[in-house]
Order: sequence, then C-alpha cells, then structure tokens
Amino acid sequence: MKIAASIHRRVSEGLVLGTASPVMQAITGEIVLVTYKGPSVPGRSVVVQLVSRDEIDPATGNGRLSRKASLEYGDSVKEEGVKVTSYAVNVKVERRFGTPSAFLVANKHQRKFFLQQATFNLPGGKRLHFQCYSWVYPIRETTRDRIFFTNNCYLPNQTPAALLPFRTEELRCLRDERGEQKEWERAYVYDSFHDGTEQRPYPRHILTGHSSDPKAENCPAKVNLDIFVPPDDQMHPRKLLELQARATRALVLYLDHEAEFSQKEDSGSFNSFEEILEVFSAIRGPPKENTLNEARKILPKEYHRAILETRKQKTRKFPLPCILTANRWAWKDDNEFARQMLAGTNPTRVCLLRVSPTSAYSYTINFREDAVEDTRCFQEFPPQSRSGISSLIKKEYIEYNLDGLTTEQAVEQCRMFILDHHDYLIPFLGRDDTRGICAYASRTLLFLRGDSTLKPVAIELTLPGSSSELEISGVFCPRSEGINSAIWQLAKTHVAANDCAYHQLITHWLQTHAVIEPFIIAARRQLSVMHPVHWLLRPHFRDTIHINALYRSIIVNCGGLLEKTLFTGEASTELTSELYKEWRFNEQGLPADLLKRGMAVEDPQEPAGVRLIFEDYPYGKDGLDIWMAIWTWVKEFCWLFYRDDAAVESDKELQAWWSEIRNVGHHYEPEDGWYSMKKLPDLIQALTTIIWITSAHHAAVSSGQYAYASYPPNRPPLCRTYIPEEGSMEFAEFLGDTDGYYLKMLPRKSETILWVALMEVLSRHGSDEPLLGQRPQFELNGNEEIQKLHDKFKTNLREIRIKISKRNKNRELKNRRGPAGIPYNLLYPGTSDEDALSSQGISGKCIPNSISI
Repeated sequence: MKIAASIHRRVSEGLVLGTASPVMQAITGEIVLVTYKGPSVPGRSVVVQLVSRDEIDPATGNGRLSRKASLEYGDSVKEEGVKVTSYAVNVKVERRFGTPSAFLVANKHQRKFFLQQATFNLPGGKRLHFQCYSWVYPIRETTRDRIFFTNNCYLPNQTPAALLPFRTEELRCLRDERGEQKEWERAYVYDSFHDGTEQRPYPRHILTGHSSDPKAENCPAKVNLDIFVPPDDQMHPRKLLELQARATRALVLYLDHEAEFSQKEDSGSFNSFEEILEVFSAIRGPPKENTLNEARKILPKEYHRAILETRKQKTRKFPLPCILTANRWAWKDDNEFARQMLAGTNPTRVCLLRVSPTSAYSYTINFREDAVEDTRCFQEFPPQSRSGISSLIKKEYIEYNLDGLTTEQAVEQCRMFILDHHDYLIPFLGRDDTRGICAYASRTLLFLRGDSTLKPVAIELTLPGSSSELEISGVFCPRSEGINSAIWQLAKTHVAANDCAYHQLITHWLQTHAVIEPFIIAARRQLSVMHPVHWLLRPHFRDTIHINALYRSIIVNCGGLLEKTLFTGEASTELTSELYKEWRFNEQGLPADLLKRGMAVEDPQEPAGVRLIFEDYPYGKDGLDIWMAIWTWVKEFCWLFYRDDAAVESDKELQAWWSEIRNVGHHYEPEDGWYSMKKLPDLIQALTTIIWITSAHHAAVSSGQYAYASYPPNRPPLCRTYIPEEGSMEFAEFLGDTDGYYLKMLPRKSETILWVALMEVLSRHGSDEPLLGQRPQFELNGNEEIQKLHDKFKTNLREIRIKISKRNKNRELKNRRGPAGIPYNLLYPGTSDEDALSSQGISGKCIPNSISI
C-alpha cells in the first residue's frame, strides 16, 4: 500500500516517465520573514505558488500556477528586537511553465508575519527578486492568498496576458470598501481630517478608525497607537520598535524633568540662560520607578518593553543643539536671525519685496554681462494687508540702514525682502486664550548687503483692532545697545515664534506630510505595483501613511502636542485649513516656488530654467542641483515607457490615478493648480515634484528641527509676554531686569522640556533609513536600461555632494555657516557608507527617500 501510494504521488507530480503527467522541474528559492513578540512562524504553515508570465491555464484564463510548496527550513537571526528568518522553498513547475512573474502565499498559521523579500533561482543561473515589505495575515481571516509581483514594469496595455487577470483583481481588492476596516484588510479608504468641508478644507487621508473631529470631547490622556494602517503601508517591525524606543526615551526624560520641577515647586519661567542650558547639560542616571509608572499610564502596553529598557541607561540627557555648539550667543546676532531665513529649518517663507504694479517702471537683474528683465511685480512699499491696510513701516525708519540707498532704489535693485506672517494670522489673534499666550502678527523687512547676507531693518508687530478695518501696530528697528537693543531682541523673538508655528503647521506638516498622502492612497488604489510610475515612486512613499497616522493620533490631533506647545493652540488646525486653500500643486516644485517668491527669475540658459537673484541662498542653490538630478532621472525613466503624449493620455491606470488625486484626495483645490496630465512633460514635472516634496524638501524642513528649534531663545514655539509699552508697569519691570523679562517671555520650564523632547524625536532618522538615490540592488536587476539611468542618477548626486562640501568651505559664502557656525547640510545627499548622522545621533545631514518621521 505504501509503494502504491508513493507511485500515485509521483505520477500526480509528473515525476514518473511514461505517464501522461507533464515533466516537472524544481525552482528553489529563499523567503525572508520577520516576526516579533513571540516565536517564529513555522515554515510548513506558509504555502507558496509561482505564477507564470508566459503560460495561461485554459481552465481559469489566468497565468498557470506551480505546485503548492511549503517553506522547508530556515536560519534565524535576532536584529534589534525582531527575528528575521530566511526559509528555503522548493517549488515544482512544469517544464513549459515559462518565466514566473508573481507568487501567491497563504499563511495557514495563527499569527501574522512580515514578508520582507523573496528570491527564486531560475534555470540558466538567473535570479528572480521580489521586494514584498508587507504583513501577511492568516488565511482564515483574509480568506484569500496574497500575491506579490516581480519588479518588472508594464504599462496596462503591455501587461502579459497571463498576468492581466491578477493585475486587475489585485487593484479591485485594494479598492474594496466594505464597511469598517479590519486589521488584515488591505483596502485603501479615504477619510476627512477634522470633518473637512468647503469652509475648512484639508487633504484627505487614510481611514484609520479614529475620530479626527475637533469637537470630540474627552480627548484621551493615554496615547492610542492601535491605529489601522493597511498591511502594505505598515512600518517594518524593526523600524517601528526603534521609533517606539526613541519616543519612550524622550518621554521618560521629559517626565524626569517634570518630576524635578514638581518637587521644587518651580515649573514656571527659567531664571537664567544657564538654567536653560542645564536642560541639555544635566546628566541623569537611570529613571526612578515613579517616572516609569507615569510613562506606563501614558503609553500603551506595546511600549512597556521599551519603558523597561530605559532602566539600562546609566546616563541620559538631551543633546546640545547645534545652534549652541560653536557660539553660545549666536542666536542673538541679527545676521544669524536673518541667515536662518535662507539656510535654517524654514527657508521657504522669505520673499522679495517687489515693485508696486501701479508703478511705471520695471526692474532689471544683472547676472553676467547680460540682463534678465522681470516685470512680475505685486507688492509695494510699504506692504499692504489684503484688507487694504498699509503697514506703518516708513521710509525714514529704514533708509539709514540701506547702505546709502533710498527705499525705492533698494526695491528696484531687488535688495529688499520680507518675511510675512501678517495676513493669515490676524484673523486668529485676539481670541480668548486661557493659556496666557501673547502673540502678534509680524512683518520683517530685510536688506540684501553687497556680500549677499541679509540684515533685518524693521519689524512690525500687529494686533487686531476693534473691527476688521482697524489694526494696532508697532514698528521696531535694530539697535545695538541700550534699552532699545533689548526691545529689538523681544521683537525678533516674537517673529521667531510666528515662524516656528508656521514651519511646524504649514511648511512641515501641511506641505509635506499631509498633501502627499492623497497621492499615495490613489497610487495604491489605481496603479498596479507593476506600473512603472508605481515602481518609480514606491521608495518615496515608504512609511508615510503610517507616520502620518501616528502624527494625527499624537501630534496634530485635538489636544495633541502641537496644540499644547505652539502659540496657535486650538486654532492650529483651522489655521492650517485656511492656508491649504492657497496651496497649489503646480507651485510646489522648487523652480516654481522660487519664481513665486521672487527669489529667482526665469532664465532659459540655466538647467532648471531659473536663476537665483543672489547665489548665496543655500536652500535655493543646493535645492536646484538636487531638483535637476531628480528631474533628469525622472525624465529619462519616463522616456523608457512613454514615447509620446498619446501614450500618457491613453494610460488608463495613470489617468485614473491623477483623476482620483484631483477629484477625491485634493478635491478642494481649484482646477488651476494641476497639470492636465495629457502630455509627457506634465507627467515628468508632476513626478519630479512628488519626489522633490517627499525627499529633498522634507529633509530641508525636517532634519534641522533639533539643531535650530530645540533651544527656545532661538525659535520659541510661543511667547508669554507682549512688548512692554513705555510708561506701563510691565515697562518698569522690563527696565529693572531686561534679561528676566526676556526669560519670562519664553515658554515655561515644563513647556520647554516637552518641546525639546518632541524636537528630538522628530529630528532622528532611522538607523537604516534609505537615502535619495538608494534602492535595493535586486530591484534594478533584469533591466539594464533602468540600471544605467539609476547609476547616472547616483553619479549626479555624488557630484552634488562634492559641490556642497566645497560651498560649505568657501568663506565668501557667508550664509553657508553664519555666526552659529552650522554648515548647511540639510540638502546634502549622503550615502550609507559615510557618517550621515551627527555624533549626537540627531540627523542634520542626508536626504531620506521618503517622509518617514
């Protein structure tokens, strides 16, 4: 009986010559699974089948399937809290099977696992690679096998017939919106942030199951991280554990400081600058049990292991911010104050003050021996608000500081600039505030010196009046000594608070994290993973949906950390919504942004088509180099798949993706903000802009947060006193102790510690963060043309690294370091084999591929 059964098995598998069954051959492979919080998933519980690219099964009309094969054995290693197991697999296929291009996997175990990658060895020595990076749940819950496709790219009308049904079914599964989402369901469903309406628009985001209604009562004190994120967009377990550990360490350190303030009954304002420095210099031992218990009350159970790990830390402290390392008092310098508008963590707000549109003249910008005329003029001196109210800054206030020029001459020669935080803030000021916050709307005028450095020449601080037609303003000018110098410092601090809030809510959160999520959701729903655009964008979308879900749960939610720390408080989301109304996708590319802000003019002789109006603008200069490297890579990649405009317009998946972004994900934005996506240049420009936002732009406005913003005197998130009026009791207090009054203006001790802890978490990249220009080598194997183009992209980035290093060493480029001595490396395209992180572990160098923190 045993012999008969054996023969029957071998005949059924086609292994006995002379039978009617086809001749079989074996394809060996390796599948890498990741598990944590428990034992490994037994290999025999995981069953795989290969899918043919070339042969169609007449019974199903789909690509022919191999025999089912279970994972056989595996070697495991522990990596930072997770277990990585490489399993062997031996799959039987018919000799006429052809080349596999996908595989099915069924998880028959009771536990989920993270499928990292798979490799199969084909006849002739070729290897077939799959980058999976997704959780696979038990089939008893999913009721269907998971399919993973190779890294080969096919436009919809070029898909092999054997794969087309699988491509169609996979997209249908990702668009399946059937009620409440379960943990294992893969569908991508849109949700509206804070009840987005026409009055309060917001980019759409993934449905997570959590309420984002700002009117929701009883915002929980305990952090809730049990967030639904589709399996394909959940973080790698190792990265998630690393993020949990970083957040826990920062929280425990914050609680340590809080406990100390509570014991001393001294949680008010700092008493001296030395006391602020102690936040970073005070070395602490292992946390006390009371601190750990407080952390357990705040963090969910999955963080308790990380809480226990903090006991092993013998010494703990916050790193010293870079703004203090070279020159402790650099933050007070007017030159550093202005330099950070060009090379700090928010270098995208400063604008050229241009000639009035009613003026009879235009202006000329001289470059080499030729001249480029730009007649795009919209703002006059003095600046005006949208309501028509003119600024109180008068010519006589600033002309003594314009190096011998009149105001008209300075404006005509493109040497007047403005940092404007006026119009959008005025409607939000004057509301009842129970936190004791004092805030103005500000305008800062700056003059461009002959050495290309900016100097502030006037600050206007404004409060709303009793009606919309009235404003109460004060104008402050720089002074180097006496009481006026101290008042000038107070005015600069209020400007810094405005800029800090704008940076966190708009430049960082809205214009990178929030606006890019609809592009990702639509890509998952409308672009097959085999689509070349999906392949191109995949590394730039990694982890963004998951990190955004965490942001909405902890940082930008009702009662979240930004509402607690920024002066905008409960108005933060409403303010963000108002500024989203002004967002236009076709203005987000760097050249378009520079032109809009008057920081560059059109110049067809330049590679990017624009020229900076002065060269020593570190963000603009380095950014244009990076922009062109991305644009060249995208252009040549698209040329491989789209030969003309007709190919773009006829691509059904591409058109569905773009339509969904415009009409669903960003359906509040006016039509004039989008490329039509009917021509190849539209596609190239759109894809370049997306990659720019997710990589370089995000790095420029995110990586330097701790370096610049963690020290409150440099960039406070809020202010607690107004500028004292002469003759008032506050002014008398100010005269008696100018430093004491200034320290009283800054956030209180507990607020400062919370802010520093937040900045530390938001500024650290993962230990193995993929950087711009990096892709797993096996993704490029099998397509020599793509490999050559990507190698060219990496070469271009390598040349840019050399350029940036030389610029930072050039002493004539004073904005590259400034009084603080911080080299501009926020757009430095680092590599994994060099020290991309500072010795403190705080990221300040390199460009990650995606918005992943």
